[in-house]
Amino acid sequence: MAGRLLAPAGWLYAKATAWRLAHGHPWKAPVPVICVGNLTAGGAGKTPVVRDLAKRLRERGRNPAVLSRGYGGRESGPLEVEPGRHQAADVGDEPLLLARDTACWIAQDRAAGARAMIAKGIDVIIMDDGLQNTSLIQNLKLVVVDGITGFGNGHAIPAGPLREDIKAGIARADALIVIGDDKHGITETFSNQINCLQANVEVVDSASLSRIRFAAFAGIGRPEKFKASLIQAGADVLEFRGFADHHAFSEPEITRLIARAEELGVPLVTTEKDWVRLDPKWQSQINAIEINISWKDEAAVTSLLNTLKRHG
Repeated sequence: MAGRLLAPAGWLYAKATAWRLAHGHPWKAPVPVICVGNLTAGGAGKTPVVRDLAKRLRERGRNPAVLSRGYGGRESGPLEVEPGRHQAADVGDEPLLLARDTACWIAQDRAAGARAMIAKGIDVIIMDDGLQNTSLIQNLKLVVVDGITGFGNGHAIPAGPLREDIKAGIARADALIVIGDDKHGITETFSNQINCLQANVEVVDSASLSRIRFAAFAGIGRPEKFKASLIQAGADVLEFRGFADHHAFSEPEITRLIARAEELGVPLVTTEKDWVRLDPKWQSQINAIEINISWKDEAAVTSLLNTLKRHG
């Protein structure tokens, strides 16, 4: 009901996005720019994809880095993220997480960020989000979608989760990446229009979690995805608490979570993204579970990155 009532506002939001995309004046960087974005608000699985692509590019001898807006941080950039110096409150949780294994810059002005990165010798820029950003030409546009939630109710913000019209977004993209079980037939629907890849988010070293009991919590786009990943790895999740994406954990909340895990006699675990947001005094008492992307067709990913030879 709420979606239908707010549909006119959502229509206006989508039209405004379309106008902005059509009338932008993006800067063309002298290096390839990959954008890993989505058509919806909320967590679709972009960050694990970004980390995976950065790793693959490094293995190819490239010097990639991630460019993020730094959502949730007070700094506007351009600024290179330094995990030992910056906190999530400075640069945002996702950039802080990404910077643990890949060079990462934040910049509200993406073109300015790209210039700063190029000056430091970066030869491939990976935008974490920004598909609807008009400041920088994107050579390879990847749309990530959660296979369980799909595109929601099909309405734009505030009537639904969409940032722009689905057909328009797909038409601008080079590939569509479906994360998890494709419950909505997304691949079947769009495979004749766009290159579709499928992947799953999996726990790293899942064998070590088999039959281990945990208490867990997560403040990501879909917290239940984390719980499902633990269970899929064979863990016994005795208690789970979900929070909103980018949730700023208070001391009483963390104290209660730790106390409950101690009461159950089990370790307390969370996502890496949540862990980097915690005050250092809590990090030693909470374990971060590492996840990565498992591609259904590795050759398809290789083929996708090979197209970069024609760009930049």
